[in-house]
Amino acid sequence: MATWRRDGRVTAVQRLGCAGLAGALSLSLTAPLELLTVLAQVGTWHCRRGLRGAGISLCRAEGVRALWKGNLTACLRLFPYSALQLAASRRLVILFTDELGHISHWRAIMAGSLAGMVATIVTYPTDVIKTRLIVQNQLEPSYEGILHAFYKIYHQEGFLALYRGVSPAILGAVPFSAGSFFVYINLDKIWREPVVHFTPLQNFINGCVAAAVAQTLSFPFETVKRKMQAQSPWLPHYGAVDIYFTGMTDCFRQTVKNKGVLGLWSGLTPSLLKIVPYFGVMFSTFEFCKRVCLYRNGYIESPLNYKLTPGVDQSLQPQELRELKLLRRGNFEPRKSALEN
Repeated sequence: MATWRRDGRVTAVQRLGCAGLAGALSLSLTAPLELLTVLAQVGTWHCRRGLRGAGISLCRAEGVRALWKGNLTACLRLFPYSALQLAASRRLVILFTDELGHISHWRAIMAGSLAGMVATIVTYPTDVIKTRLIVQNQLEPSYEGILHAFYKIYHQEGFLALYRGVSPAILGAVPFSAGSFFVYINLDKIWREPVVHFTPLQNFINGCVAAAVAQTLSFPFETVKRKMQAQSPWLPHYGAVDIYFTGMTDCFRQTVKNKGVLGLWSGLTPSLLKIVPYFGVMFSTFEFCKRVCLYRNGYIESPLNYKLTPGVDQSLQPQELRELKLLRRGNFEPRKSALEN
């Protein structure tokens, strides 16, 4: 069992800002690996020479900046995605929590997965746009930017094209949740100590291992999703997808027929390689941003450490602490005499 606890010393807006900034930096740092993952999943011509060859071919053909194609869309998607996921997760966690405030790992993961599905469905068109921007040739682009891509896809292919591939995205949440649950229920056996005694380094390793296992299990659905997102009769070479298919089931069948079963895991290597730097940058950036917020709220002495401010009640929420400071200031400020007035 686990206890759902949230640091009440940081406001919801501050927490969302910290998560958004941390996610944007993580995405920007690992954007080249994400791009190579998508290209391998779609099966573009760049990937015929392997991972390293794909990067070199892309840089020679379109320039180094091409390694960050679609990254702006991914970063902009973070804020609405994080807000929706946070709101849905809070509601679901409260629903799954018992009378004592405890929640099992399985229910916590289920709550997180369901919240992620809600956020994914609402913001899914931006994921389609990101894939289209990645697979297009930057020198002869079909889309001039995010808004132009949205406008063109909507008017040429219809509204449903913005949700092409959403079915495997939703189905992929099942093995993803199962993989995460399998890791977390065995953490105490792996480390040979209770979960409550884990250090920050252990929690970081746990997150990376859980993400790697979950991503590997759900990767076939991710591959099919990317192929469905990229394929379009309005794009050159049908979006450069390596197979032709008519739907999700046919995409699975054609991928296995033409590429073998392992073709469903094309691009897994760069996807796994980005896990450690992604989580490393995300956790460290989030913690530093949180320290800045705690310092601004008056709970710690400096954003460079977690040394608590003397005499400050750490159980108070930011608004309560501000009101208490105003009350004390009003009580102890010397009053002006009538002669001074």
